[in-house]
Amino acid sequence: MTTTLAMFGIEGPYWIIILVVGLLLFGRRLPEIGRNVGKSIVEFKKGLKDAGNEAEQEANRSSTQHLPGSQPSQGTQVHSTEQHRA
Repeated sequence: MTTTLAMFGIEGPYWIIILVVGLLLFGRRLPEIGRNVGKSIVEFKKGLKDAGNEAEQEANRSSTQHLPGSQPSQGTQVHSTEQHRA
């Protein structure tokens, strides 16, 4: 048993047959399929990057809100001890 092109138990000659059949079926559409796959990968990477940036920004916002002496963000209420004394 050769290990070249042996993936999932399929050996070399069978891979060649599968590639030939694939080329016959999708030959004319292969450049279009390749472009679409490339665009999909690029969009997926952009989405991952954007999600990572949003998570990082949220982590930065939440960490600065809890620091002593930092300014409260909009929507948060500041309770002073003087208001409770009255």
